[in-house]
Amino acid sequence: MSLRYLSARLAQQIDDELMSSIGAFSLDQLMELAGLACAQTLAKVYSTDKYNRVLVCCGPGNQGGDGLVAARHLSMFGYKPTIYMPKPGSKDIYQRLHTQCKNMSIPTLPEGEESLRTALKSSDVILDAIFGFSFKGPIRPPFDSALPLLSASGLPIVSVDIPSGWDVEAGNDAGVGLNPDVLVSLTAPKEGVRMFRGQHFLGGRFVPRILEEKFALNLPTYLGYEQIVDITEASQKL
Repeated sequence: MSLRYLSARLAQQIDDELMSSIGAFSLDQLMELAGLACAQTLAKVYSTDKYNRVLVCCGPGNQGGDGLVAARHLSMFGYKPTIYMPKPGSKDIYQRLHTQCKNMSIPTLPEGEESLRTALKSSDVILDAIFGFSFKGPIRPPFDSALPLLSASGLPIVSVDIPSGWDVEAGNDAGVGLNPDVLVSLTAPKEGVRMFRGQHFLGGRFVPRILEEKFALNLPTYLGYEQIVDITEASQKL
């Protein structure tokens, strides 16, 4: 059976069950595992010798939290990440994850368009963790100016779960989202990325069998100690 693609409603339901008494995960745990999968994806495709300078773009929600975790792991992998927050998150978990990055001497750009322009000139690859599967358009400031700058940079982009600006079900129909080279879907791919034709990975090794079976996710096998699995060939046959 083929890998199941998730609607917004189903993706939220699975997240809720992962953090319920059934799944028994905390948000911190899920962010740590998701961020590790994102860092591993970037490291697998873009080697540290050629793509050492990573601009990690973090939105204010849980997607941005995944990005902060990824930045910390990338630093431990030998990369030189820099954090860009168009709009910093205000929740306690977000602030703690940011502090963990500061403790690793990972710099954060000053807010504003000019600092982003400057940083793009000295970056090798972008990790896009701005918007998650709950995103609904239109794109508002300051994101409406940030996304075009990221697209125009010409740098390779790795997007987390769903490319920023894409609708979780309609994809990039509006034509305002990023067009990444690499995508790492979390838990299971979302309906909106069926038309994605770049290199596609899945990072969801934390999904317990009880929920995989309940939602008929038909997840692929993760090999060895890998937190990710390449689903490019399978997803492009759909």
